[in-house]
Amino acid sequence: MAQPKRRWSKARTGTKRSTWKIEEKNLGTCPHCHEPVLPHRVCANCGYYNGKQVVSVDED
Repeated sequence: MAQPKRRWSKARTGTKRSTWKIEEKNLGTCPHCHEPVLPHRVCANCGYYNGKQVVSVDED
C-alpha cells in the first residue's frame, strides 16, 4: 500500500484542523411568542408555524 513521502508539518495540520469545528446553530425568533426557534420547525413554546396554530401546547 502507498505511504506518504513526507510528514505533514504541525502548522499544516493545525491549518487543516482549524475549520473542523462545531458551528453555532442558526436560530430565528418565533413571530408569535418571540422565543428562539430553529428555522422551518414548529415553535415548541406556542405551537405556531407559518402564522397558524398547528400543535396544541399545554400551558402549565
